[in-house]
Amino acid sequence: MTEAASISADKAVSLRLGRWWQLSLGIVCMSMIANLQYGWTLFVNPIHDAHGWTLSAIQVAFTIFVLVETWLVPIEGYLVDRFGPRFVGVGAGVLVALSWVINSAANSLTMLYLGAVVGGIGAGAVYGACVGNALKWFPDRRGLAAGLTAMGFGAGSALTVFPIANMIKSQGYEATFFKFGVAQGAVVFLVSWFLRAPDAAFAATRATPVLGSTAVRTRDYTPIEMLRTAAFWVMFLMFVLTATGGLIATAQLTPIAKDFGVSDSPVSLFGITLLALPFALSMNRVLNGVSRPFFGWVSDQLGREHTMLIAFTLEGAAILLLSKFGANPVLFVLLTALVFFAYGEIYSLFPAICGDAYGRRFASANAGLLYVAKGVASLVVPVSSLIGASAAGWRGVFLVAAVMNFAAALLAIFVLQPLRARADRS
Repeated sequence: MTEAASISADKAVSLRLGRWWQLSLGIVCMSMIANLQYGWTLFVNPIHDAHGWTLSAIQVAFTIFVLVETWLVPIEGYLVDRFGPRFVGVGAGVLVALSWVINSAANSLTMLYLGAVVGGIGAGAVYGACVGNALKWFPDRRGLAAGLTAMGFGAGSALTVFPIANMIKSQGYEATFFKFGVAQGAVVFLVSWFLRAPDAAFAATRATPVLGSTAVRTRDYTPIEMLRTAAFWVMFLMFVLTATGGLIATAQLTPIAKDFGVSDSPVSLFGITLLALPFALSMNRVLNGVSRPFFGWVSDQLGREHTMLIAFTLEGAAILLLSKFGANPVLFVLLTALVFFAYGEIYSLFPAICGDAYGRRFASANAGLLYVAKGVASLVVPVSSLIGASAAGWRGVFLVAAVMNFAAALLAIFVLQPLRARADRS
């Protein structure tokens, strides 16, 4: 009786506050895990200076984090589909805090890698809970909902770039890891208690939209059924191709700025004067976040594949321009901002198109399987350090990343769109 009454009370609160309340809770949780990925670059050089570990060895921790965060999301998504987002999110909050506490005490690479594993599990669980929940609450606006939720992950660290950088300088990176880790984990832990998935009656009240020339599917594919379709593997390949350049920029922006000789150069833009690196980091966080709901909304209007063509082409062009003009401090700031603006949308477009193609019931697990592509892309990050230090330099890395984005743009129109149209006719 008590449990039934509790469920009924939760349902009443959720219906009264509406699905936008659930979306807001997801955005808050996602913003609290943003620093685990996007704040990492601020710690790389201080860790190197303190322990003398090579940059490539330190960046293995970033790769481990992304691998664990992405490759376990299908399992975490299954748990969300099976038990709901609340308890998955609560447990994730504990792990999010613990990961940076471990980093704060890490006196060996092994311990640093352990912190990456714990953080990856926690961040992946938050992603599975919040993005999956958004796809379920907004079957009629998946692009916008997934984009707003992913915005938390992209822009959540924007306001903490300077506090983290200043705390590292004044108190050391260890204290910064500890204090921010505990604070971020505590917020996830508390907010997750209010998360709730919609029931079948709610989903039945939402109309099935038509995007571009492709209808959104009403059939619910299980993860195994989805893996048997060609369209999924095309999406997976496109995700890998587009995520690679963005992950390299995320993890390596500080070393890239130093090699270009612009990190300590003053830049004046929009009436603000800052050093190029922190200026770029702040703008990147904001535009990376804004791009997600923007391109998600655009895809709700134009269709997923057409939006992918625009965004992937833009990212490829921005990367090429950065390779040529990145030694100019002002252009370094502006072009990296453009790269992140075009890169961030993959975290709204791919979950949305996955929900469109494979239905609502298993949306968390299915989107989680597609999200594994980000983990595959992260394997290139340590390799990029080696290439950047070689004769090819960062310009060689940028050239490859640009070509990968152009290839994904063509796949969206000439391969994925026909596959989805064919599936709709069958």
